[in-house]
Parts: sequence; structure tokens; C-alpha cells
Amino acid sequence: MKPIRIGRIAFTNILPIYQYFDDRGLDVEWIRQVPSLLNRDMAAGNIDMSPISAFAYAEHADEYVLMPDLSISAMGPVGSIFLFTKGDQLHDLDGKTIALTNTSATSVALLKIVLEKFAGVRPNYVTMAPSLEEMMNVADAALLIGDDAVKGKWNGSAYRMYDLGEEWMKQTGLSMTYAVWAVRRAIAESRRNDLEEIYLRFMQAKAEGRKNLTPAIEEAMRQLGGDVAFWKAYFEGLCYDFGEKEKRGLQTYFRYAADLGLLPSNVEIHMLDLPASLGMR
Repeated sequence: MKPIRIGRIAFTNILPIYQYFDDRGLDVEWIRQVPSLLNRDMAAGNIDMSPISAFAYAEHADEYVLMPDLSISAMGPVGSIFLFTKGDQLHDLDGKTIALTNTSATSVALLKIVLEKFAGVRPNYVTMAPSLEEMMNVADAALLIGDDAVKGKWNGSAYRMYDLGEEWMKQTGLSMTYAVWAVRRAIAESRRNDLEEIYLRFMQAKAEGRKNLTPAIEEAMRQLGGDVAFWKAYFEGLCYDFGEKEKRGLQTYFRYAADLGLLPSNVEIHMLDLPASLGMR
């Protein structure tokens, strides 16, 4: 059999899990990309399982199942999804131009929900590579995610910043899920035993990361800079679970996105049926 091809988000937000993932004895191949490319390659069948944008899951919900209790979520500020704007208030963006990063799907739709549904404004959107300076040369505001957003926060003091996780919670009181671990249905049916072992390793890695953030913090500092206090607060603000609280927030996000015509209505969350004991070993 071919190795199971597993995606890895090319951002620091995934470090508390992947720093501890033990792939010894597993027949796997790692594919490291930004979220938009993971989304694309999952849809094309070039990746078998991966953390993908929650929005991308909703677009292909009939083709995927989700691994239990794994996500990238936050209850409130997420710390790496920012709208940078030249104005002070969101309503100032009505009719203005917003540059959207080309590395995201979930966050682009979330921004449209925050602006169009919650703030009642109708901007114009352009999609660009994630460079804050270049985006702000052509637009009144810019959306950045992941490491680009972190660097923008450090270097973009001239702009007002809105954390989209914080804006979401203000309006809904709910958690927001940005990425989910998806498996192609064909792989879920044909490689069941392999997936059970991979899932067990993910659960062990998540537990280790929760217990000791130091390796993730050190790797994040090596990649991007910053200090221990910054990365500790950042990682502690993220949630890697996917329980009822996260599902409730995600279903609300899907519903709002459908209201804006961004997603089909009645997107269902399909979970991979794995023994509950796997997550507790």
C-alpha cells in the first residue's frame, strides 16, 4: 500500500501537536503547506488526511469525515487572524477596499460575516499574497492569518487591528473553529486500522503538547522570533479539542456563511467513528 499522505499546516499554530507527533513505525508521508493549498490538495485527492480550513470542509462535507476531538479553535481572541485597517471603526469600511490573504478560506468567510452580517457594511474585496505593506498600498484594510498575522501585529502598529476571534465571540458568545482534521472517505473505509493508530498518535501528541509547551515555544521563537511570554500566551489561547462547544460554534458559522451565500445550507458535521478508548490511552 502507498503511505498515507498527511497534511501539516505551515504555520506555528500547529506546533503544540506536531512537535510531539511520533511517526515511528507509521507508513506516512508529510505534506507541509499553507491552509489554502492543503484545502486544494485534499479536494484533488493528493492528500489523504489533513487539518484543513473549516470552510473547506463545509464545501466538501460529503467527501470527508472528521477525526474526533481535533481542531484549531478559540473561545475569543485567536491571536493570529487580524484585520488591519486605516480607519478606527468597522463601519468605516463600507464601500472601501479590503485586501484578503490568499492563504485562507475560513477567515475570509469569517471576515465577511463580521463585516456584512454583524456590522452591516459592504466593502469591495481583492485577494493578494500576504504582505501587509503591499496590501495596504492598494487597500483600506488587510486580512492576514497565521504567521503573517503575527508578524503583522509586531510590525503594523500604524494600523488599527481587529482580532476576528474576538469579534466573533462579541457577537455570538460562541467558540470559533478555524481548522478541522479531515479524512477522505475512501481512506476512512480502506485504511481503518492505519487511521486508528494515526489518531492515537495525534491524541498522544496533543496531550503532550498540553502538558509541556516549551518545545513548541522554542520552535516558534526559532522560526519567527518573539519571546517566551508571547508564545506561551498565544498557544494557551488556542484550543485543539473538538467537542460539543466547538461543534456548536462551527455550526453557527456554517449557518451564517450560508445566509451570505458563501456555503450551501444545512452543512452536516460527519465524524469518523473511532473507539472512544483511543483518545484516552
